[in-house]
Amino acid sequence: MKTRRGVRHSTLERNADRGSKSIGWTAGALSLALILSSSAFFIPQDYLLALIVCDIVLVIHGVFRRGDFWVLGRVFLVQLAITLTLYYLIHGQEQLVQGALAVVRVLLAFIPGWWLSVSCKPEQIGEVLAWILPVKWAFVIAASLSLLPTMTTEIREIYQTQCLRGAKISPKALRDPRNWAELIHCVVFPLLIQLLKLSKQTAMAAQLRYFGKHKRTTHWR
Repeated sequence: MKTRRGVRHSTLERNADRGSKSIGWTAGALSLALILSSSAFFIPQDYLLALIVCDIVLVIHGVFRRGDFWVLGRVFLVQLAITLTLYYLIHGQEQLVQGALAVVRVLLAFIPGWWLSVSCKPEQIGEVLAWILPVKWAFVIAASLSLLPTMTTEIREIYQTQCLRGAKISPKALRDPRNWAELIHCVVFPLLIQLLKLSKQTAMAAQLRYFGKHKRTTHWR
C-alpha cells in the first residue's frame, strides 16, 4: 500500500510540474504573439525585415508542430488580390507597392496568432488569460481559438460545394469584381450561419458543465 501511495504521489507531482511548465510556456507564447502582432502595425518600415525573420521562425516551428501552412498562403493570396485590386481601382498603379506592403503587415500580424493556436492548447490559453481577464471573457477567447481549425475546414467545404453548384467564385472568376457579391452570398453568409451554430453549441456545452457557477473555475467548468 505504501508503495502504491508513493507511486501515485510521485505521478501527481510529475503531472503538476508538467502542468506548471505548460502554463509557463503558454504565458510566454501568448506574450510573444501579442508583441509581434502589435509590432506588425506600429514598427517603422526599416525594421520590418527583422519582424519578417521572427515570423518565419514561428512558421517553421508551427509547421513542425503540424500546423497547416497553406492557411497562411490562402489568407495572403486572397488579401493580396483584393487589396491590390482596390488600390488599382482607387489610386492607379502608383500605390500598388503601398497596397502590397499593407498586405504584408496584415500577414505578419496574422502569423503569431496562427502559431499560438498551433503550439498551445486552448484550455491553457484560457487559463493564462484568466489571470488578467474575467473568466468568461477568457473562455470566449480560448473557445474562439479552438474553433480556428473548424473554421478552416468549414470554409473549404462550403467553397467546394458552391463551386460544384456552379457558383462563379473560382480564382479566375473572381478577377471580375462583379462576381465578388456572389462570393459573399455563397461563402461568407453560409459561413456566418455555421459559426453561429458552433457558438451556440459551445455555449450549450459550457452550460451543461455548469460553467460560471463555481468560484474556482478550471478549464473543465
